[in-house]
Amino acid sequence: MDLALLRTFVTVHRAGSFTRAAALLGLSQPAVTSQIRTLERQLGRPLFLRQARGVTPTTIGDELAHKAAPHLDALVEITETGLDDESSLRTLHLAGPPEFTAERALPALTELTGEDGQGFALRASFGNAEETLEGLAAGHHDLAISTARPRGALLTATPLCDEEHVLVAAPRWEDRIGTGTLRSKGAHALEDVPVVEVHESLPFVSRYWASVYDSRPAAPGTVIVPDLRAALACAVAGAGLAVLPRYLCAAALERGDVVALHDPPVPPLRTYFLVVRTGTLAMSHIARAHEWLLRAASGWA
Repeated sequence: MDLALLRTFVTVHRAGSFTRAAALLGLSQPAVTSQIRTLERQLGRPLFLRQARGVTPTTIGDELAHKAAPHLDALVEITETGLDDESSLRTLHLAGPPEFTAERALPALTELTGEDGQGFALRASFGNAEETLEGLAAGHHDLAISTARPRGALLTATPLCDEEHVLVAAPRWEDRIGTGTLRSKGAHALEDVPVVEVHESLPFVSRYWASVYDSRPAAPGTVIVPDLRAALACAVAGAGLAVLPRYLCAAALERGDVVALHDPPVPPLRTYFLVVRTGTLAMSHIARAHEWLLRAASGWA
């Protein structure tokens, strides 16, 4: 059986779409369709059910993928290992949310960009979870950091770390409200405090209010900025309250530039996932970066 046909089949199985598989393989959609039809004729069985949006594997299709994929991935690993030498510097394309990627992931990965014979060049791009996962699925990135766990067989996600969210404001807001009022009235004490956020929908504040106060924030966003680092700067300047990841505001809390307005017994958490296209961990530079980030994350708590 032609290995090229099996490679195309496994890619379609993981992608759930002829169109997406064609993009990943660098082929035209008609070429992918032709290869799958050839394989189906050779086997005498249909491998996919065509639907309005993509394809669904048949039972025989799932069985073939289960048997063939590990061997194809192993062949890729052998090929990639053979290509790796001191004269060829691979490039790792990383994507993720701007703040976490800049503050956590990139400083860790830059340790792997040295000239030790196993290093790689690094290219990073920023985006939200939807943009990042779409780009990874389309083959634009090798590795992605996402706050959403992807669905389907094309992408494989591994939990990376949990991010604690903290309700902060400049000290003068705590002084104006009063510590006793904050403790006794909870969310009601904060109704007149301006809100600093990264979007009009108040994603961080709304999630915090729902988790801690079982309610919705009363105040609208007063300052809307596209980056959490800018939100922290505005909070430090006294623009209002903000909900921020602890890793991002820990230094400001320690210096007293901002204070935590509430210390819930169970703080809100958000999980980050390390995501790759299924099968690409056979490539040594992606596998090394993946393993390195997981190891680094163990010290980020």
